[in-house]
Order: sequence, then C-alpha cells, then structure tokens
Amino acid sequence: MGETKWFTLAYAYPRRMRTWYEDVVGRFVAERFPDATSVIVAGSTVRNERTASSDVDLLLLGPDGFLADGADSLAATYAHEGEAVEVFAYTPVGFERWAQRGVEQWRPVIVRMLLEGRVLAGDEVLEQLRERWAETYDRGPQPEDADVNLLRYAITDLVDDLADVTDDVERRVVAAELLRQVASLALITNHRWIGTGKHLSRELRRWDAVRAARLTDPYVAGDFDAFHAAAAAELESAGGRLRTGFTR
Repeated sequence: MGETKWFTLAYAYPRRMRTWYEDVVGRFVAERFPDATSVIVAGSTVRNERTASSDVDLLLLGPDGFLADGADSLAATYAHEGEAVEVFAYTPVGFERWAQRGVEQWRPVIVRMLLEGRVLAGDEVLEQLRERWAETYDRGPQPEDADVNLLRYAITDLVDDLADVTDDVERRVVAAELLRQVASLALITNHRWIGTGKHLSRELRRWDAVRAARLTDPYVAGDFDAFHAAAAAELESAGGRLRTGFTR
C-alpha cells in the first residue's frame, strides 16, 4: 500500500491518535498486502485483553486481484515485528461466501470482525458491507426446527450418558461435550451466536450470566450431579428430551 496511501485512506487515524498496533499493522499491510483498501483490527488487541500468546487479528478487504494467484479469500498467520498477525483477507465475492457460511454455522467470525473491529482504513465498499451485514448480525441465528431437534437428540443422549457413566475419565469427557452442546442449544434458541473454545463460554456469559453460571459453576467444581441437573434443565427449556421416534 505504501506509507502515503496508508495515511490518506478514508478512515486512517492521524498520528496523534494512533496506538502501538496501528503502526505495526500499517507496516505489515504495506509490505504484504499493498492493494488492500480496508483494514480492520479485531479481537483481544482492540479490547485491551491481550495475553502473552495473543496474536493480532486482522481483517483485510480489497478488489479482485489484490490477493496472490487470483484468490478471493485467504486465512493465514504471519510473523511480523515480533507479533503473530492472523490475517483474514477477502475480495467482495470471497467475503460474501465466507460470511454467509459463518452465519449458517451460527458462528459469524468475520462478520463480527467487520462490525466490531477497529477500522484503520476503509472506503465506501466497507461502509456498504457493514450496512449489509449489520441487520443479519443483530438478528442473530435463525435455526430451523431440524437443527434444534438434532441438538436436542444429541444432548438427550449425553445427559443419559453422564447419569450412567462410572469411569472418571469418561465422565469428564462426556461432561465437556455436554457443556459444549447444551451451551450451543441455549444460545441459538435464544438467537445468540455461538463460538468455539473459550469463545463459547464468553458468548454464554454475555447472553445470560446467571444461566451461564448455573451450567459452568458445577462443571468447574466437578459436581457432575449438579451439572447434570443444570444441563437437563436447559434441555427442557429448549423443548425437552428427544429420542424415540426421532428421524435424522
């Protein structure tokens, strides 16, 4: 992109307002993706929640041909100035495809980056994209009955397994999977996006801290009887057990 172009893009911040990562990102983009037209930093970096292992999450948008070999999407991690930079880069076609896939999987990672990240540079295409996806994101997941029923069926089986299992390792494995599945069920049936790993528990707390604690507190304490009861209660609130007669 070059230093001059970086500072003259529509949303570039003046130097007096710049944070440490803006200069790092600016040099990275100029070196690796000079034709990017929109640059957004997201994740722990902009939330001031970085840890020793945190990377810099970077969403890049650009015209057809700005990625190597004519690709319309790229997800890759680079080393730059002592930082790990995790890049999600898209042309308009590539962004549409991957954003839609994330919505369908109830985990719209790049849409969240687009809407909640800090814009360092952008153009009218960025504004159009943000307007186009804001309504979808704010509406939340719209699962079909078949999706909900499949989760109810899986959770019914896990609830029964947790009640019956006697091996300590198996109990912990089953409980971990039950927590993942029942949290996802609670979120999507309340039109809230899910996440993977640590992000699932964060989404659960952001949705309803009290209900999240009912599930996670006994799980963390290793009180599997209490956790079983909490998971069964969440299953009931989403339609109840589903086993006999269920057709996949």
